[in-house]
Formats: sequence, C-alpha cells, structure tokens
Amino acid sequence: MLRNEGSLEKKFAPLGYAIEWREFSYGSPILEALSGGSIDVGHSGDAPVIFAQAAGIPFVYIAATDESPESAGVVVRKNSPIQNFGELRGKTIAFAKGSSSHHLVAQLLTRAGMTFNDIKPAYLQPADARAAFESGTIDAWAIWDPFLAAAELDGDGRVIATGAGFNGHREYYFARKEFLAAHPEVVAPLLAALVEVGVKAKQDPKATADFLAGKLGISAAVMERSEYRKQRYNARPLDGGIIQEQQEAADTFHRLGLIPLEIKVSENVYQGPP
Repeated sequence: MLRNEGSLEKKFAPLGYAIEWREFSYGSPILEALSGGSIDVGHSGDAPVIFAQAAGIPFVYIAATDESPESAGVVVRKNSPIQNFGELRGKTIAFAKGSSSHHLVAQLLTRAGMTFNDIKPAYLQPADARAAFESGTIDAWAIWDPFLAAAELDGDGRVIATGAGFNGHREYYFARKEFLAAHPEVVAPLLAALVEVGVKAKQDPKATADFLAGKLGISAAVMERSEYRKQRYNARPLDGGIIQEQQEAADTFHRLGLIPLEIKVSENVYQGPP
C-alpha cells in the first residue's frame, strides 16, 4: 500500500532521499540482504530478527506492530485423522527455518510437552511447503497469512492450531545499524507513513483485501479472511513489554538449541540519535 500510494517517496523527497523497493519471500532473506548492505530498512516477523541478532547481523529494531496471533497457524489436510497439535508426534511438519512459523512451532511444542526431537521438521520456504502440503508428502504445515487463509479456502487445509494464547506474533521494522547511525532522520517519516497507511488499511479491511488481491494475484476471499484477522499494523517504537516478548522468544530458541548463544534483545533496539 505504501508503494502504491507513493507515501514514502513523498515524505523522503524533501530530505533528499530516493526510495528503492526490493521484494523478498519472507523475513530471513531480508536480514541477509541487510547484512550484505544491499538494503537499508526492512521488516519481518518475530523470529528472523532473533536469528539475525544471534548471527551478529548489524541491525537495530526501530518499530513493532500490534500482535496478530491468529494470523499464523498449523494446517493439516481435511481428510487427515489428526485433530490437534499433540497428535503430530513423529509426524513431518513443514515451516521456513528461522521464520515466525518456526517460533510458533516451538511454542506449540512446549505447550504440548514435546521438543523438536518429537517431530520431523521439514525446512521449506512457503512456495515449496505449499507444494509439499498439496502433494501429501508432509503431514502438516506451519504458516502465516495470507498463505494460511489460502490453505483454508483455496486448498485442502484444516487449521488445528494458531498463535492464539501466545505472546508476540508481531512484525518488526529494522534498519542497518551503520545506515541508521548516519541517517537517524529517516525514522520519524518512516513511522509516520506506516501509521498513516495502517489506519487506512484497518478502516476498510474489505477494500484493503481487494487491493492486495489484485496486486498479489490471490483471491479476494483469501485476502478478506487474512485482513479481518490481521492486526499487524500500528507500527510504533518498542516498549519494555514488547522487548520482553522478544527476549522470551530468544530465550526459547536458545533453550532449544536453535541459536548458539544467549542474546539480549534490548542491545539491538534503537534508542534515538546520540
């Protein structure tokens, strides 16, 4: 929506900046691109930034959205005998490694009294996971909207678990640390543009869904289901509660051996210009 309306271009032109848009399939490749210096600002779900911090990628958080726990879930095929997440013990679950769905699976396993040793993880990006799900080569797929809504409405999916009941499930905006240190003036207009478009998106979810359906080549029905349960707007600076949420997620990944060392999320939170 920002790109279509030219909002960023309008806000940044007086400051002497041009905007270039780069498209990625999910959060982890965005952070890899940021590490390589090919982008300056990006956004992702909660898990990729944790893996990035553990890997030493030089970024800082600049904003977080509201929670949207029901925008992520686990689906099985409609004819599957599996009725709840606990019945996936010994089964193959697909999700993108280092993604918000990776985090969701970790949370669901903990709640079910299981670990990753109790399942067969299949680390697949969304397009590959969808193909595997439709072909029946995996038992379940952990994914976010609009892929989740598409699996429900256009595919053969049945939701057996969502992020409901867990903290987090936000999206985060971040910047390359070196870039932001040199250009702190970009934060205020960026957040202003995000807030403006977020308000507009939530005022008329159906219009937002229709617009996105046309842009993304996804059915209007799928986008409507996604938008009516999506709360990942209202970008704002991270407060203590949001930082604690991310810290708990980071501690979970470390406890499970998914990141090699403990990290302190607050060390990567932007505190404003020096």
